[in-house]
Amino acid sequence: MKKIVVLFLILLFTITLTHGQRRLDYGINIGVSNYLGDIGGKEKTRRDFVADMKLAKTRWNFGGFVRYKIKPKISLKLALDYLRLEGDDKLSTNPARNTRNLNFRNDMFDLELTGQFFFYEDNDLGNTYRYKNGFRAYAFAGVGGFYSNPKALYNGSYVKLRELQTEGVAYKPIGLAIPVGLGFYFTVEKKHRIGFEINYRTTFTDYLDDISGNYADPSKMTPTAAALANRTGELGTVDPAFAKNFGYDNTTGVGNKRGDKTHKDAYMTMSVSYSYVLKGKSSFYRGRYGNFFGHKRGRVRKIRAKF
Repeated sequence: MKKIVVLFLILLFTITLTHGQRRLDYGINIGVSNYLGDIGGKEKTRRDFVADMKLAKTRWNFGGFVRYKIKPKISLKLALDYLRLEGDDKLSTNPARNTRNLNFRNDMFDLELTGQFFFYEDNDLGNTYRYKNGFRAYAFAGVGGFYSNPKALYNGSYVKLRELQTEGVAYKPIGLAIPVGLGFYFTVEKKHRIGFEINYRTTFTDYLDDISGNYADPSKMTPTAAALANRTGELGTVDPAFAKNFGYDNTTGVGNKRGDKTHKDAYMTMSVSYSYVLKGKSSFYRGRYGNFFGHKRGRVRKIRAKF
């Protein structure tokens, strides 16, 4: 986590040193988050995109970003978000998921670099001819990395799941994601921007919720891991139609299906943002790096108007 934060700050500082006139803005964002994985949904089995998300488990996200305009219609954005994902089988009306009785909470750090393409803009809202207020809408895509740490609520406290290997699988806390989405922002008095963004991340892991494949042999786990791997017994009475669908079969040596490993997990955020637009190069840049970047410092020759 610390390495991700330090990397973000270094990149932010580097970009700030080299920004041009009104090309760079930096700010903060706050919003909500949700996920698509093996927990959630209603009466049906897994459905793609937002159809399987459980709105009752919508949680928060917040972060900071820096954005640099490289072309009139293209900007690069570097963002660091801290967000929470949650899910609970108790909220599902699918009998199989409800009887499985698993839950998770995942507090994640998300660092991503995206390219924004502006497909609509009005640089003079209200037709004032002063060009102080504007509007821009954009689509974006990029690449990101995240730190994942799923936990489960057990006996009144949250227990880290990754190190327990509840499915007998050792998965990594760091993963890659592909963010895509849409956004827009209003520019006020040339230097304040208020925006809104929808960001959907596709990942290359199926363990944001610690659920993916089949039940593993509990005899090869710690007591805590075995208890959190199969929680159907906590329900007491179970529908006989589903009672044999959960857990590990010692006779055959095969575990029943615990999750859907044919689909990777994904998560989405919706956020509002505020950013401040910087004008020109910073005094630090001019004083320290003017010569380094090829800008000669010396007397400026004044030209008088001939009238």
